[in-house]
Amino acid sequence: MAAGRGYTHVIVGAGSAGCTFAARLTEDPATRVLLLEAGGWDRDPRLRIPLAWPHIFLRQVCDWGYWTEPEPAMGGRRVEFARGRVIGGSSSTNAMAYVRGCAADYDRWAAMGLPGWSFAEVLPYFRRQESWEGGADPYRGADGPLATRFCRLPDPLGLAFLAAAREAGHALTEDYNGAVHEGFGTWQMTVRDGRRCSAADAYLRPALDRAGGRLTVLTGALATRVVFRGDRAVGVEYRRGSAQRTAWAEAEVVLAGGAVNSPHLLLLSGIGDPAHLARHGIACRVPLTEVGRNLQDHISAAVLHRRRGQGPVMRGLRADRIARDLLRCWLAGKGLASEFVAPVMGFVRTGETPALDQPDIQYFLVAAPMTAGPWLRPFVPPAVDGFATRAVLLHPESRGSVSLGASDPTIAPRLVQNFLSTDQDRRTLRAGLRLAREVGRQPALAPFVEAEAAPGDWSDAGLDAHIAATGITAHHPVGTCRMGADADAVVDADLRVRGTRALRVVDASVMPDLIGGNTNAAVIMIAEKAADLILGRPVPRGSGVDTVHESP
Repeated sequence: MAAGRGYTHVIVGAGSAGCTFAARLTEDPATRVLLLEAGGWDRDPRLRIPLAWPHIFLRQVCDWGYWTEPEPAMGGRRVEFARGRVIGGSSSTNAMAYVRGCAADYDRWAAMGLPGWSFAEVLPYFRRQESWEGGADPYRGADGPLATRFCRLPDPLGLAFLAAAREAGHALTEDYNGAVHEGFGTWQMTVRDGRRCSAADAYLRPALDRAGGRLTVLTGALATRVVFRGDRAVGVEYRRGSAQRTAWAEAEVVLAGGAVNSPHLLLLSGIGDPAHLARHGIACRVPLTEVGRNLQDHISAAVLHRRRGQGPVMRGLRADRIARDLLRCWLAGKGLASEFVAPVMGFVRTGETPALDQPDIQYFLVAAPMTAGPWLRPFVPPAVDGFATRAVLLHPESRGSVSLGASDPTIAPRLVQNFLSTDQDRRTLRAGLRLAREVGRQPALAPFVEAEAAPGDWSDAGLDAHIAATGITAHHPVGTCRMGADADAVVDADLRVRGTRALRVVDASVMPDLIGGNTNAAVIMIAEKAADLILGRPVPRGSGVDTVHESP
């Protein structure tokens, strides 16, 4: 089928949402979908190997290369803003965490006047998406396309950390995606047979084999503008190589580029704040001032410890061992490289946000230095071993924006996070770091701790300085095409762009606010639900759960 004609739907972006949405739409034999992706296919072997994630992150492998504007609360630093530019999007480059957030997140959306988005109503889509190694129960699915399992990093530090969390007065949970969300538990990850299970693996590749040419994927295709006839979206202009082309959509155009690229494409298409568009010489088609605003993301900072002795990850990074182990993971999905470096996750209330009836800090235990690489004495010495407890601010008050850098689609948008721009956000993250320190000082961790390495100065000013110098995003941007019932919202509860016809946004940008955890599972849920909306299919059969998560 020739590109540019004969499609019912044109989808922009082959990330978590785009892969899921395209796969579910093409279950209907009447659909003919074109999926446009600016990046290439996910053939880089590093993308498959769980232990290679720090290398992917630090080297910005298959990434858009975005950075924020100088952040005032971060010492004027530009903060990296990793977004996957590859088939599978950020699900091909992320830390593989499988987290749904708290039930209260989705009930909050429903209370905003968004029918169909309560926890009880979205839970069937979470269950439908996954194959959980523990089998089906009222919260978990067992026959979905996305493989999920516990991290099995062979490091006794993980169990010791869970014991220390309990000694510090925190609850433990066997499954933070199950009945008890709050507390510390074993990291859950999207891995199948020892290799990353991205949305491309779970959804897109099986759909490519469907009969009748229902799905066409074009890589290296940078969308530059949505094409309209009147107020109806009828296609997408895109660049592929030196050629400028148009893909026509008989039914709908769907933007699935994420919290940066979807608002950027809307702005390039004349949908946004008229004054902002005029400054870039773009005629306003639909005056939606909220496009690109309401950017929210999770900011994080860490307590660092030098490790007593050498842990399994550092031992495994000896050059001869890691070379053998990487090959073993690539060929057979086994060995140390098939595991992730973070064995523990936690969700805790600091007490700094009493009005919030759910955790306000998330914790990641990172069991080895992110910057550690292969070593071999006497040529290259090993890095100093250590571990980090990273605290993540779950529900920030701070808001940022995505705006045009220029009217040229190849020029990156201007990204402003405004991290920690409120006193409340700063207080809560400080409290999260102090609670992490208390866990690190418990007897269960004493055999693993040689010394506390950072922050050092535990005063408010000292913690603020530590966060400013070292804080990073947890890479969960949302909200820039906000879903809402009010007239200022960019999309309605069915994800249709206001003031247009046949145009939807299906990705993290539609979230009204941040969920309390990693966003990949929620983005896949949104795409699953959106496909049912478009195809007119009923909501999947429920699990019988109609209440929020239990308290630990």
